[in-house]
Amino acid sequence: MSQLKPAAQAAIAANENWEAALQAVLSQMSPDTVDVAFLFASSAYAEHYPELLRGVLHATGASLLLGCSGQGIVGGGQELEDVPSLSLLTLNLPGTSFRAIRFTQELLDQELRPLDWQRKLALSPEDINAWLLFADPFQMDCEGLIESLSTAYPGLPMIGGLASSDFVERRTFIFWNEEVFTDGGIALALGGDYTIMPLISQGCDPIGETWTITKVQDDGLIETISNRPALHMLTETFQGLRPDIQHRAQRNLLIGLAADEYLDTFERGSFLIRTLLGVDRRTGSIAIGAFPRVGQTIQFQMRDADTADLDLKELLKQARITLVNNRPVAALLCTCNGRGENMFAEPNHDASLIEHYLGPLPLSGLFCNGEIGPIGQKPHLHGFTASLALFVKKE
Repeated sequence: MSQLKPAAQAAIAANENWEAALQAVLSQMSPDTVDVAFLFASSAYAEHYPELLRGVLHATGASLLLGCSGQGIVGGGQELEDVPSLSLLTLNLPGTSFRAIRFTQELLDQELRPLDWQRKLALSPEDINAWLLFADPFQMDCEGLIESLSTAYPGLPMIGGLASSDFVERRTFIFWNEEVFTDGGIALALGGDYTIMPLISQGCDPIGETWTITKVQDDGLIETISNRPALHMLTETFQGLRPDIQHRAQRNLLIGLAADEYLDTFERGSFLIRTLLGVDRRTGSIAIGAFPRVGQTIQFQMRDADTADLDLKELLKQARITLVNNRPVAALLCTCNGRGENMFAEPNHDASLIEHYLGPLPLSGLFCNGEIGPIGQKPHLHGFTASLALFVKKE
């Protein structure tokens, strides 16, 4: 392990003029050695992205630059939503290896086996501690990419998000050094002395009991749960809630599928959360935003501002206890563009909580079209989630 001290700096700025925003960010940075820089920028600057990237690389001397476009930008304790802005994080982590990899749909279509992925990328699992991944949601099978990487490199934490931009445009941008891509993805493999500690806040509370899916139709509809019509189970669960909880849950019901069937007990954070798409009152079946299977453990969930706030607070409190003296060097936040003021009716919710519980630390990130992070030992693609990567010394 290297005895040199790590260093990190972060800055955020908002300005309609991209040059003014860049200068404002750079003016907050002091000269230092930079291994890797992360840049997240509003699509309002899209025409000038190449100049932005060159400006950051020249000013910081970073060996690598990665990032993407964001509909909202995060930095420090701030979340700037729908405002022309950019956020920059620079890292110097002694004894750490950084390897950037560009992914395309054509590469994914080759359907490589795990060993083939390792050969193709010239990376062995022993050389990697963690992944950071940013991808385009419109022209990339992001779930397929996450599944392929997690199968080839099992058990490694993966944090990231799907780029976003103006809601009307179905186009996003991925950054790699001086290049700007409108498809595919970019990943950073970390090895050596540092890794990431992932925190995944899906913002849900389990309601009712856990059951087993007992019948699934060919089209993916869940027909029975514990040998009873799925809709009946959902109705009974809802009616069993206190009146005040029923009121909160009316438009906020979701489905939780167990991430690990071998757990002795299931609690908040044990489930992969998916949307409840609809019900078939004729058959008593329910449709969800996933491909359920017979034998899978299921539990209904509720998500609103209160549960999302509580969930993130509890995760951050536990992280503070777990880390003890291994203080994070910096953090990257990929939060859903359905969170922010859309969910909490106040600005800076996620970013300010991170700062409050973990102390002021260099933080950068964006509002995403989907968030990447592990549930149990396997990464998944999420929605309405805050996915946080804490850069920490490998123990």
